[in-house]
Amino acid sequence: MTSVVVENELDVRGLGCALWRGKRWIIGLALLFALLAWLASLVMKQSWSSTAVTDRPTVNMLGAFFVQQQFLNNLDIRNQTVSLSTPAPTVMDEVYQEFTMQLASWDTRRDFWQQTDYFKSRKSGNAHNDAALLDDLIINIQYTPADAAHNTQDNIKLVAETASDANNLLRQYIAYASERAARHLNDELKGAWQARSVQLQAQVNRQQAVAQAVFDRQRQRIEQALKVASEQGIRENRAPANGEALQDSDRFLLGQSMLQAQLDTLQASGPAYDLSYDQNRAMLGTLQAGPQLDKQFQTYRYLRTPEEPVTRDSPRRLFMMVMWGIIGALVGAGVALVRRPRAALATSH
Repeated sequence: MTSVVVENELDVRGLGCALWRGKRWIIGLALLFALLAWLASLVMKQSWSSTAVTDRPTVNMLGAFFVQQQFLNNLDIRNQTVSLSTPAPTVMDEVYQEFTMQLASWDTRRDFWQQTDYFKSRKSGNAHNDAALLDDLIINIQYTPADAAHNTQDNIKLVAETASDANNLLRQYIAYASERAARHLNDELKGAWQARSVQLQAQVNRQQAVAQAVFDRQRQRIEQALKVASEQGIRENRAPANGEALQDSDRFLLGQSMLQAQLDTLQASGPAYDLSYDQNRAMLGTLQAGPQLDKQFQTYRYLRTPEEPVTRDSPRRLFMMVMWGIIGALVGAGVALVRRPRAALATSH
């Protein structure tokens, strides 16, 4: 019987022998590629990242700002300018919301980098290159908002070329965002304080106008009744003694003596105001004194304080050496397999 020749049969034994004979190429190229990867990692730009986790501040961190903002909130509730059906956010929530807004803001990150020595020392003087560098630095600050579904808090990460720079710059950036948020909150408090003062002044003026109108009307009625009683010569009280209140048209029956006494008493007492007017006047005096702004209050608290990282993000030297060592070994195996037929051909000749 004629034997069947299988053309595509894999000669595993021959392949293994060929790789074993070319082991010097495999090992040599693996070590060479690993060495080149190690040398490349020495000249590559390093990246170190520091991470911080923040949460809402406590009451004592806000200082005088909490007291004054809560005073305005209570004033709105008293004047019924806010809805009581939906719970209003607390002062701590409002402050922290402003802080996280500044923390994630592109403008805040840009302004922060522009005033740091880290950016100034790396500027080349070329406008295009400096703008590209600034964009890269802005991207190196990454804010991740809290996610209640995954039980995560607000996270902020900063990438720099050294571990100490990553730690220090992240602390500086968080403090910078907090100071910026505090400045905006103080401006908002100042504006809200002034607006409440204007509103309350208008309300007091309306109450004064109403009380003065009522006073003038009462005085006019008494003076008119006194004039009629004088014309008719009624000096003593002639009103019926049934205890019923007199109409304005019959008031002259009280006589000149009683009407004059009522007029003197009315003019001595002046316009009558209710309790809300006195409360508004006292509140207006407090508002007109102006807010006492505190520029140093802290708008956050740490759940994870930034520290110097102990591991580098990139380049990952060991990973690069292993990866390129494997690539070198594969290249060496290819070289060994390519040289195999040449060696066999030389042996046959």
